[in-house]
Amino acid sequence: MIMKYIAAVCLAVLLLSVTYTVFAQKPTKEERKARKDSIKADKLEKGKLMITPLAGPAYTPELGGVLAATGMISFKTNPHDTLIQRSTTPVAVGITTTGAYFFNSIVNTYWLNDKLRIPGDFWFKNMPDNYWGVGYDAGRNTEEGDSTTAYVRSWYWINPRPMWQFAKNHFAGLNIDFNYTGAKDVSPGMAADSYYQQFGDKNFNGGLGFIYQYDSRDIPVNAWKGFYLNASATFYGCYLGGDNDYQVYQLDVRKYFNLFNRQGSTLASQLKWRASTGDVPYGELSQPGTPFDLRGYTWGQYRAQDMIFAIVEYRYMFMKKDQTLSKSGVVGWVGGGTLGEKMDEYEGFLANLGVGYRFEVQPRMNLRIDFGWGVETFGFYFNFNEAF
Repeated sequence: MIMKYIAAVCLAVLLLSVTYTVFAQKPTKEERKARKDSIKADKLEKGKLMITPLAGPAYTPELGGVLAATGMISFKTNPHDTLIQRSTTPVAVGITTTGAYFFNSIVNTYWLNDKLRIPGDFWFKNMPDNYWGVGYDAGRNTEEGDSTTAYVRSWYWINPRPMWQFAKNHFAGLNIDFNYTGAKDVSPGMAADSYYQQFGDKNFNGGLGFIYQYDSRDIPVNAWKGFYLNASATFYGCYLGGDNDYQVYQLDVRKYFNLFNRQGSTLASQLKWRASTGDVPYGELSQPGTPFDLRGYTWGQYRAQDMIFAIVEYRYMFMKKDQTLSKSGVVGWVGGGTLGEKMDEYEGFLANLGVGYRFEVQPRMNLRIDFGWGVETFGFYFNFNEAF
């Protein structure tokens, strides 16, 4: 009897102990947040791998409704280097209401005390698409439809760009570019187009080029100040197994200003020119209207050998009551561009404006939600990092 009493008391004490552990010592919301922030700060200080997964909807004119699973991966290539920036590898996979599926990753990595940088673009898409033809008039006036513009496009792009810093802020490197465009279920309108007939339904291209870059931005993926200039010349041809011989020249100039002497208040500007010569396949012509320039246009509706565009964007991160930056912010931009066979034959003007929301998922690395409008078109974009 005594043993049963002792066992009952021990069981009661054990239950009380468990109850106290689960309920009485449950951390508060503030304590949980402080612990989470402490773990994140420790990872940042030690250069550890950080992964932020997200999922959400979007809409773009060329893809329709999009459901994407994304992730921001960041790390330091040398955890012991306190000055080198964190490398970033955002990844996105998704499906759309049009039956498309895609993968993309835009990489920025920093090595050897920032002497070596290796950015890169890696894309794949399989999607119902449209081809309006070449030139402003074709993009503006060709009626979209199953018999006029429709086809199914399979596309990939592999583009690493290793660069070496030979003087402060000055880089030189290589542009390595492999891309493929395949077309099937081609509409009668596209099949009758002379430019499409010239290149056919399958085009693989390989190119090698040279890059000069000046970059004084504080944080390249989300600059608050600094200047960026990138000039490149890339030569495509059969020497790398490609089907077409052509050349692409690009100049990309960006400037970032801090406004009102306040953190998180940035005026960003970009001017970009792209020109191509030779036998440029329809898939590799200059195409304004991507998620990274004139947001709101259909990617591929307007295409020509040359293009030029400019954008000015204001970015504002809100302040908390303690006068530190919050994780939320807004942006607004205006821009415009034009295109043509060469600079003295540009025609038409593609006006562009938009607004967006920003949420910081890792320090100075934002989730980007943009609403952009063009001429009789709009788009809703869900990406990591700034457009430029």
